[in-house]
Amino acid sequence: MVEKRLGEQTIAFKNPPSIISTAAIAGPKEGEGPLRDYYDIVLDDDLFGEETWEKAESKMQKEAVRLALEKLQIDEKDIDYIFAGDLLNQLMASSLAARDYRIPFFGLYGACSTLTESMSLGAMAVDGGFADYVIASTSSHFCSAERQFRFPLEHGNQRPPTSQWTVTGAGAAVISSKGKGPYITHVTTGRVVDFGIKDANNMGAAMAPAAADTILRHFKDTGRTNKDYDLIITGDLGKVGMELTLDIVKKQGFDMSANYSDCGVKVFDLTQQDVHAGGSGCGCSAIVFCGYLYKQLLEGNLNRILLISTGALLSPTSTMQGESIPGIAHAVAIERGV
Repeated sequence: MVEKRLGEQTIAFKNPPSIISTAAIAGPKEGEGPLRDYYDIVLDDDLFGEETWEKAESKMQKEAVRLALEKLQIDEKDIDYIFAGDLLNQLMASSLAARDYRIPFFGLYGACSTLTESMSLGAMAVDGGFADYVIASTSSHFCSAERQFRFPLEHGNQRPPTSQWTVTGAGAAVISSKGKGPYITHVTTGRVVDFGIKDANNMGAAMAPAAADTILRHFKDTGRTNKDYDLIITGDLGKVGMELTLDIVKKQGFDMSANYSDCGVKVFDLTQQDVHAGGSGCGCSAIVFCGYLYKQLLEGNLNRILLISTGALLSPTSTMQGESIPGIAHAVAIERGV
């Protein structure tokens, strides 16, 4: 019998798991942004001492996990599972990072929604009694993502105003049945939504319908509204997708303009840094949450947030074959006290 389900897509945990530690590693460009002081490490260069961008990304994720554990002074043998993913083929960054830890590993792909996908499944494992400690982690890298999804950097191709800058960064969160919060109280799992957008340089527009769909479903399933949250924040819609999401949700009767933001807007200074519409990538919501938002929750500046990581489910193959870009968004409600 399903006991923890609310409505069609939401879970309400009976024993809300606690996020007991996080770590965030940011690239050089991200370190020039407004959230620099909240990252554990800011890289001096994009290679992080490695020979390739892909190896650098894997190292970032491995180090984020190590730092999150180091803060707790617990050993990796205490961790029951790692839930992790990235944007690279066959989850290369996450798999190679997990290779160096003797921890059971679930590799996940949700595009840029992977942070809240991994947090959702990790929280389910903890609340279900299958684990006491799990790690949710993810990463992205501007150079590796550009090489895989768009054009070699050497091309120096022009980027339209709607394009976004893939965040170089990694984040890890330790979720446990023990701890004093912040707690994951609800999970709303997203549906794949496709409004027919085909422009790979306008992912904000492709993802916005999925973000709005998940937010509206969360409100319907839980009976909550935007007024029940100090902050509602999407993962990487950037300026274009954020405006679209606000508009879609407002037409359904919810004006989120007072307490809504997007990690892709927060991670960079859009007036001073040349990132066009803002940040994107798995690392976008990862470093904003594991760096900035988690500390705001711990310090009491935020008491209840709804984090909705957003993903564009495209590939080079689907783009070349003329497919539209499906979107996905997963939401987690996080509260200081329960």
